[in-house]
Amino acid sequence: MQTERALALAQQFNLDLVEMAATAKPPVCRIMDFGKYVYEEQKKASHAKTTATKLKEIEFTPRIAGGDFLTKIRHAEEFLDHGNKVKLRLKFRGREMAHTEIGFEVMNKALAELEGMGHPDSSPKLMGKQINVMLTPLPTNKRKRKYTLDADEQAIDDTGSDEGAEEAHDGKA
Repeated sequence: MQTERALALAQQFNLDLVEMAATAKPPVCRIMDFGKYVYEEQKKASHAKTTATKLKEIEFTPRIAGGDFLTKIRHAEEFLDHGNKVKLRLKFRGREMAHTEIGFEVMNKALAELEGMGHPDSSPKLMGKQINVMLTPLPTNKRKRKYTLDADEQAIDDTGSDEGAEEAHDGKA
């Protein structure tokens, strides 16, 4: 359609002629209410911003076992990889408050394990009966996963661990 004819048609309905794809041959235009279009685009953009960053929380204890610690670190790494902020919280119970240095060691170890995925907003702080620290994910191109296995490696690892369990069971029987 000719440009003049399209403009006349748009003016007839009190709408605008908006160029959608300038690089196309011929250029693609649409007859619409431009103000409404801009409003819808802003609404989409603001909704995307609010849902983009979520806060995930990981809780530790001062006497956490090694396997549990690694599982929680893997979860934190996964959250950071998805672009979420992570709050690490170490909770003291009872007499554990007498040795807060053990809790700070656990938190510093966790921060060291996650340094390739995110950086702490501040140093770990003791607040009441818990130590808190927030981690913000690094930019996508600077993230280096440490613990997450590829799907192929997980399949190989799963089959290997099942066989080992059967052999250990056969040996005891």
